[in-house]
Amino acid sequence: MIPDPDRVAQVIREIAARELVPKFITLTADEIGEKTPGDFVTAVDLAMEAALAKALVQLLPGSLVVGEEAVHDDRGLLAVLEGDEPVWVIDPLDGTGNFAQGLPIVAVIVALVIKGETVAGWIYDPLSDRMAMATHGAGAYLGDRRLKVARPAEDRSLNGSIYGRFVRQSEPYRRIWGQGRGRLGNVFNARCVGQEYLARLKGRMHFGVYTRLNPWDHAAGVLMHQEAGGVARMGDGSPYRPAERGHVCLLTPDEDLWQTMQQELILPALAEEARRTQK
Repeated sequence: MIPDPDRVAQVIREIAARELVPKFITLTADEIGEKTPGDFVTAVDLAMEAALAKALVQLLPGSLVVGEEAVHDDRGLLAVLEGDEPVWVIDPLDGTGNFAQGLPIVAVIVALVIKGETVAGWIYDPLSDRMAMATHGAGAYLGDRRLKVARPAEDRSLNGSIYGRFVRQSEPYRRIWGQGRGRLGNVFNARCVGQEYLARLKGRMHFGVYTRLNPWDHAAGVLMHQEAGGVARMGDGSPYRPAERGHVCLLTPDEDLWQTMQQELILPALAEEARRTQK
C-alpha cells in the first residue's frame, strides 16, 4: 500500500523545483499574506499544496490529503487521520516566514498515515536539494546514507529546541538555566521544524520539546527520529500519533536523556501550568 518512497521523493523534488525554488527571493508583496497576525502564507504555499495533493493521490489512488492550508479553511479535515483510508499529510512550505524574508531555512514535509499511524515520511530542503526519508521499520536515510541520531559525549553540551511558553517560563526551566544549565547548551527556534528534525538527524541538535503538535509539522519527523534510533513520546510517556493534540512531545537521542528531561523539566512544567490554569 505504500508507494515507492523514491518515487514520492522524486515527485516532491520536481514540484519544489517548479513551484518553490524559482520564487526564493523573488516573491512580490502581493504574493505574501497572513492567515493570522504573524502566521504567513504565500502563493508558493498554495501552489505547492495543490500540486503535491494532486500528484500524491495519483501515486496512491483512494488516498486522502490533509494539507496545512486546507486545514486552515476546514479543521474538520483532521478527522480523517484516524480513519481507514491512507492519508497524505503535507506541509507545502515549512518556514513560510523565513521564505518570505529571503532566509534559506525552509523545508517541504510529507507523511503517509494509515489507520492513525505514520508509515512513511519525507523532509526535503529544496534550496540545498537534500532529501531525508523513512519508512516504518526500515530506517531513516539522507540520500543513500542511513541516519543515526547523535548521542553526545558526556563532556559535551546538549543543543536543541524548546517550544511552548509554559515550558520556557516555568520554574524548572529557570532553575536549570540559573544553575549554569548543566549540560543544556544552545536552545533555539529555527522557525522551521523540518530543519530542526534534519539537524537532529545529522547530529547538530540533540533534543526537541514541542507543544504545537500540528501533524504536518511532526508526523514525518517523529517517525524519522524513531527510525534513526531516537526516542519520541508525549510528555506523559504515551506514544505520539499524528492526530495527537496533547500538550507536549519530547524527543531525545536515547531513553536515559528522555527520562531525565521528562522528570526534571516536562512533568514539573506541566504540573505548574495545571496549577496556574486552575486559579
